[in-house]
Amino acid sequence: MKNKQSIVGVLLLFFILLSAGGAYIGDYFVDFALKRGNADDPLAIPAACQKILDPNVKPQADLDFRKEIWQEISFDGLKLTASHFSPKEKSDKWVVVVHGYGRSQNSVLDIANQYLKNGYHVLMPDLRASGESEGIYLSMGYFESDDVKLWIDQIVQSDPKADIVLHGVSMGAATVIQTASKPLPDNVKVVIEDCGYTSAYTMFSLQLKKLYGLPAFPIMDFVNVLCRIKTGYYLSDANPLAVIHKNRIPMLFIHGGKDELAPFSMMLQLYEAANCEKEKLEIAEAGHADARKANPVDYYKHVFSFIDRYVDNNDG
Repeated sequence: MKNKQSIVGVLLLFFILLSAGGAYIGDYFVDFALKRGNADDPLAIPAACQKILDPNVKPQADLDFRKEIWQEISFDGLKLTASHFSPKEKSDKWVVVVHGYGRSQNSVLDIANQYLKNGYHVLMPDLRASGESEGIYLSMGYFESDDVKLWIDQIVQSDPKADIVLHGVSMGAATVIQTASKPLPDNVKVVIEDCGYTSAYTMFSLQLKKLYGLPAFPIMDFVNVLCRIKTGYYLSDANPLAVIHKNRIPMLFIHGGKDELAPFSMMLQLYEAANCEKEKLEIAEAGHADARKANPVDYYKHVFSFIDRYVDNNDG
């Protein structure tokens, strides 16, 4: 009897220690991967970005087009900020360009410039917990998809005849996939997803193995629960693959063949799961979020060729 009690006691102690250790690791990882700010800079990007993202990306110069600042309030009370650039000529063509993980709208100014040259209004949001927008934690496209819907509604209110393109890169691609899977106004005509991931849970599991040689189980299970406690969502909720079948808006899938953050196989999974008119483009030599720089000619030729099938170019 005493031996049985001893075994139960040891097992109980083991599970207590495992839970305590798991909670500590989960808490650390959530802040490491998703929390903005540190002791020196309250607006610093999440610490994980310094390990995962290219440190050589430099700020881009602002654009030579008329600019105004737009604002929205998210469902949970965050003040969100976006820049609206107007083309030289009158137009009802619009694009929402959505930046990626650990970045801000400044990182996609080059994409905005291409659309402006093609006669589009450009709206570039700073996603929650990024750039000039409020927020502490990223949600990897989960809550951000609701925020993008707010920007779409504001565009339609401003221009009821608007034809709208959603163009997202990295986490921005995951965001626009999840946005397009929600009920949207008919004004939204096309989605461009560039190097999106199947799910944040899967992507971080791969990085955990790659960077630290650690298995996803049980670490990511603790991360998932601690993420819900600290941020209001499970990391597994940020799952474009689970919702993409709901989208009926034409979608162009773009991915780099050498992407080590969101592997090329993720794009193939998303493409197969999509139930909309669709095309895919592989830029074989490109790494993560690098397709437009590795081969800009093919990139923008495919982007605008695809868009032109669905967006009216006869403004007036």
